[in-house]
Amino acid sequence: MLQAPVLIAVSLLYLGLLFAVAWWGDRRADCGRSLIDSPTIYALSMAVYCTTWTFYGSVGRAAVSGIGFLPVYLGPTLVMALGWFILLKMIRIVKANRITSIADFISSRYGKSHLLGGLVTIIAVVGIVPYIALQLKAVSSTVGLLLSYPHIVMPHRSPTMSVAADISFYIALILAAFTIVFGTRHLDATERHEGMVAAIALESGVKLVAFVAVGVFVTYGLYGGFGDIFEHLATHAELRRLATAIPSGQGYTGWFSLIVLSALAVLFLPRQFQVAVVENVNESHLRRAAWLFPLYLLLINIFVLPIALGGLMHFSGQGVDADTFVLTLPMSQRQEGLALLVFIGGLSAGTGMVIVETIALSTMVCNDLVMPLLLRHRGLALAESKDLSGLLLGIRRGAIVLILLLGYCYFRLAGEAYALVAIGLISFAAVAQFAPAIIGGMYWRGGTRGGALAGLLAGFVVWGYTLLLPSFAKSGWLPGDFLTQGLFGIDLLRPQQLFGLGGIDEISHCLFWSFLANIGAYVGVSLLRPPMVAEATQATVFVDALKETGPIGAVLWRGRAKVSDLQQLVGRFLGPARAEVAFAGYARRQGGRQDDRLEADARLVQFAESLLAGAIGSASARVMVASVAKEEPLSIEEVMHILDEASQLRTYSRELERKSRELTAATLELREANERLQELDRVKDDIMSSVTHELRTPLTSIRAFSELLRDDPKMHLPDRERFLGLIVSETERLTRLINQTLDLAKIESGRADWNACELDLKEVIEQSVAATSQLFREKEAHVELDLPDNLPLILGDRDRLIQVMLNLLSNAAKFLPPGSGRVRVVLRLLADALQVSVTDNGPGIRPQDQELIFEKFRQVGDTMTAKPAGTGLGLPISRRIVEHLGGRLWVESVPGEGATFLFTLPFAPQHEPAPGQQEQAAEGGRSG
Repeated sequence: MLQAPVLIAVSLLYLGLLFAVAWWGDRRADCGRSLIDSPTIYALSMAVYCTTWTFYGSVGRAAVSGIGFLPVYLGPTLVMALGWFILLKMIRIVKANRITSIADFISSRYGKSHLLGGLVTIIAVVGIVPYIALQLKAVSSTVGLLLSYPHIVMPHRSPTMSVAADISFYIALILAAFTIVFGTRHLDATERHEGMVAAIALESGVKLVAFVAVGVFVTYGLYGGFGDIFEHLATHAELRRLATAIPSGQGYTGWFSLIVLSALAVLFLPRQFQVAVVENVNESHLRRAAWLFPLYLLLINIFVLPIALGGLMHFSGQGVDADTFVLTLPMSQRQEGLALLVFIGGLSAGTGMVIVETIALSTMVCNDLVMPLLLRHRGLALAESKDLSGLLLGIRRGAIVLILLLGYCYFRLAGEAYALVAIGLISFAAVAQFAPAIIGGMYWRGGTRGGALAGLLAGFVVWGYTLLLPSFAKSGWLPGDFLTQGLFGIDLLRPQQLFGLGGIDEISHCLFWSFLANIGAYVGVSLLRPPMVAEATQATVFVDALKETGPIGAVLWRGRAKVSDLQQLVGRFLGPARAEVAFAGYARRQGGRQDDRLEADARLVQFAESLLAGAIGSASARVMVASVAKEEPLSIEEVMHILDEASQLRTYSRELERKSRELTAATLELREANERLQELDRVKDDIMSSVTHELRTPLTSIRAFSELLRDDPKMHLPDRERFLGLIVSETERLTRLINQTLDLAKIESGRADWNACELDLKEVIEQSVAATSQLFREKEAHVELDLPDNLPLILGDRDRLIQVMLNLLSNAAKFLPPGSGRVRVVLRLLADALQVSVTDNGPGIRPQDQELIFEKFRQVGDTMTAKPAGTGLGLPISRRIVEHLGGRLWVESVPGEGATFLFTLPFAPQHEPAPGQQEQAAEGGRSG
C-alpha cells in the first residue's frame, strides 16, 4: 500500500542517492577527474528544462488543446538546431570573464553596473517564483493523490487551511533544506557545481524512464497501441474536438508566441543559463547537445497524446484533472510499482528544477543585491574582516529559503487558479525580458547601461501589469473589476486588452506589449548618448568574443597594487587557505615565484578580480579590488589601443598556432614518406636477394654448356645440337625469370598495370592448357579437364590470370614422373566464387614447405634459406595476382601422393549464380 511512511522513505532514499552522486562528482572534480566532462552528461543536464510542467502539465494541455503542447518544445529545438551559435558565444564570454549568473552577465556587459545587476536579480526572482510554485503544486498534488490510494480523489485545498496543515509548506521546507545541503556546502571561486550537474543528469534519465514507462503501459497495456487509441479519436464525440484543435486564426498567434517564449526561456532561464553556460566544461560538448537535447525532448513527448487521449476515455465524466493523468491511470489499474515510479519521476522533475533554479537565484541575490548593499553601508567593517566566506554562504542559504517560501506564498495566493502550464508561461514571459539586453549586448556595440536599465524596467512593468497582476485578480486577491474595467476605471488600461488590443490570448498580448516597451526603451535610450569608457570596453569584449582576432585576454587595468594586499582581499571572501593555494598556483603557471612584497602586475590584478567575481559577482569584485589597488583611469583611446594590441597579439598567436600545425603536418608527411622509402628499399632488397638466388642456376647451366662446346671442338654434331638446345632452353628460362622479377617488382611497389574486365574463367583455362600442350607432350603426360559450362563470369585481368595458370601448369609438369604423369584441372562453382584446382601425381610437398613455396625467400636469423628445390618466382607472383583480384591461392598435398594447387575468384557484380546453380554449388562444396 502506498501510505505516507512508504512515500517518505522512498523520497528520502531517492534524495539520498542524488546527494551521493553529487558528493562523488565533487570528489572527482577535486581530484582533477571531472565526472561531467562528457557531452552526453552535458546534454542530459540541459534536460532540467523538463520540469513537472513537462511531466504532468503537457498531458493536461494536450487533453485540452491536442497538439497545443508542442510549441513549448519546438522553441528549444529550433534554438539548438539554428541558434546554437548564440549559446556558444555566451559560453565563450562567460569563461573569459568568470561570469557566474545571468545577472552578472548583463551587468558585466554594461560596465559592471551594480544597479543593473540588482534589477536583473529582482526580475529573475519575481519571475521565477510562479515557476517554483508550479513545482510545489505538482509535487503536493501527487502526494495527496497517492495518500488516497487505491481511491482516486482529487486534492482540494481549502482557502482557510492553515499553513501548519498544508503539506505544500513542508515540501517547500524539505526542498530548501535539501538544496542548501546539495548546492551550498562550500564556496567555489568558479561557481561550478560538478556534483550537482551529475545529479541533474541522473534525474533527467529517471524522469524520462518513468514517463516512457507510463506511456508504454497506457498505449500497449490499456489499449492496443497507437492505432487503437487514435481510432477512438474518430468515434468518440468528446475526443473529436482535439482533432480540430490545431491552431487556426488567433491560434497561430498563440503558437508563435509560445515558440518565441520557449526559445528564449531555454537560453535565459536562470537554471538553463547555469547548466548550459556556467557549468559547461568544454564548449565542444555543444555539438552533441545540439542533437541529443532535442532527441530527449522528442522521446519524452512521444506518449503525451496517447496518455491524454487514454485518460480522457478512461475517466470520461469522472472529474479527474488532466494534469494528473500520468499518475491516475496507473493508480486506476492498481499498478502500485508503476505509480511509485511515476511519483519518483515527478519528484525528479520538480527537485531538479528547484535545486538548480534556487542555487542560481541565490547566487544572484548574494552577489547582485545583498553584497552591493553591504559594501555600500558596511564597507569598512567588511574590509577589516579576515574571512567572509561563512557570511557569503549564510546569505545564499537564507536566499534559498526565502525564494522557496515566496514560491509557496504564490502557490497559496494564485496557484489554484491556473493549470500547471499556465503558471509556467508566466515565468517564461518574465525571463524573456532579458533577451533585448543580452542579445543586443552581444551583437550591438551601441547598447548602453541606461538603455538596458530602461528596457528591462519597462518590459518588467508591462509584464507585471498584463500577466502577473491578472493572476492575482483571477485568484480573488485583487478586485475583479481590475480585469474588466482597467486601472482607475480607464477602459484603455484593461490589463489583458491594453490600449484596446484584443482578440489574442493573454500570453501573446503580454509578449507584444512588453517587448514593444522593452526593445523601444533599450534602443531609444541607448541612442541618446554614446557608450562610456567602461561600456565601450565591455561591448568590444562581448561583441568580438567569437572572432579569431577578438580581444579575449586583454588586460584593461593600469595602476599599482601589492601582491599581499590582493591575496588578503581574496582570502577574506574565499578563505585564507584557498587564496594562498590560488596565488601559489598562479605564480607556478607564470614561471615565477610568489613574493608578497612584489608589486602586482595587471594580469595578477585581473586574476584576483576574477577569483572574487566567482564569489561576489563582477561588479562587487571590481569595487573590492579598487579598495586595495590604486588604479589609474584609462581614456577611451587608451582602451581601444589596448584592445587593438590584444587583437593583434591574438592574431599573431593564432598564426603561430597555424604555422605550428602546418609544420607538424609536414613532419608527419616526411615521416610517412621516409617510411615508404624504407619499405621500397626493403622490397628492392627482397627482390634483389630473390633474383640473385634464382639467376644462379640458369647462368651456371649456360656457362657449363658453353665451356663444353668451347673445350671440345671435335664434339659430334648430335651432342653439339643437344647442348645448344639446352643453352636455348636455359636462356628462355632466364628471360622468363627476368620478366617475372620485373612483374613482381611492379606488383610489390603498386605500379603494376591491371586491365580488369569480365571474363569466362573456362576460356582462360582452355587457352592456358593449349599453350602448355607441347610441354606435356614432351613429358609424355596426360592432362584431364573438368570444366562445366554456363558458369558466372568473374572480374579479372586476362593476361595475368593466364600467367597464373601457366605458372601452376608448368610447376605441375616440372615434378611429374616420366612416362606416367597425370594432371587434372577442375573448375568448380562455390556459393560466392569460382574455384580452380590443378592436381598432379608428382612427389608432393612436405607440410613444412607448403607455405614456404609462395614466398620469395625465407629470412632465418641473418641468412637466406632457399625454398624447396625447383620452385621459382612463379608461385609468389601467382599468389599476389590472385589476392589482388580478391581471391585466395593455396596448396593441399600429402608427400608421395601428389599436390593440388587451388585458387578462388569472386563473381563479377551482376553475375550471381541462379538458384539452381547455387544448389549445385552447395552440393559441390559438400562433396569437395
